[in-house]
This record gives sequence, structure tokens and C-alpha cells, in this order.
Amino acid sequence: MSDGLAAALTSWRKQTEYAKPSDWVFASPLSFGNSPYWPDMLLRRHILPAAKRLGIRKRIGWHTFRRTAASLLMSSGSSVKTTQELMRHATAGITLELYAQAVTEDKREAQNTLSALITGTAMRGAEMISQAGVAA
Repeated sequence: MSDGLAAALTSWRKQTEYAKPSDWVFASPLSFGNSPYWPDMLLRRHILPAAKRLGIRKRIGWHTFRRTAASLLMSSGSSVKTTQELMRHATAGITLELYAQAVTEDKREAQNTLSALITGTAMRGAEMISQAGVAA
């Protein structure tokens, strides 16, 4: 767990009325801390209305957050193996084929690199590479 997440959870523990060691971190008031919120209720009552207020119209579910996490890990330079293990996937194929998506900035950079290679304007170090592959 990251230090930031630990600090946020510690802060939350100080704010919630359900702070006994036996209480759930995000406890349902209906159970007086003995049970967590139901995931679908949390999604319907809190996450979807917040998304709507932000103008997000796409369909959002719990796997949306898992796909986002995998995509952000991969785009920030995490290895496939690290991402697979953090996501707790059985294989790297699941991580790559079903979860991780290319981030727009990564796609734009790849397209620009491809275009530069095709047009002969790619840079290698400080040298410009010509279409014939000879330094100009």
C-alpha cells in the first residue's frame, strides 16, 4: 500500500463514526459498521451521479476502474509482469488483451514516430536519419 493511500485511509478512519478495529473501512450505516456498502449501491448512489455531474456519459462499472488501472500502469512504464501481478491476473495475456488499453498520448507519439520514419525525418540521438537510413 502506498504511503498516500495509507494516509488517506487513516484520515478517513478519524472521520467515520465506524472506527472500531472490527468495523469495515467503508461501512454501511444500515449495519452500524458490521457490513460494507453493497458495491452496486455505492456505484448507483455515489459514483454514477458524480460521473454525470462531470459530464461523463459513458457506461461505468467496476471493471471500468480495473481497466483504467491497468492502462495507467502500462502507460506509466510498468512492465507487463508487474501490471499482471498487481491486477492479480492469471496470465499476462489477460492483462494485455482484456484490460490494458493504449493511452491517447502514447498512440499520438507512436503515430508521430511512425510518420517520421516513413517520411525520413526520424531523429536518432541528435542526427537526422534520411529515408535511405544514412545520417544527414
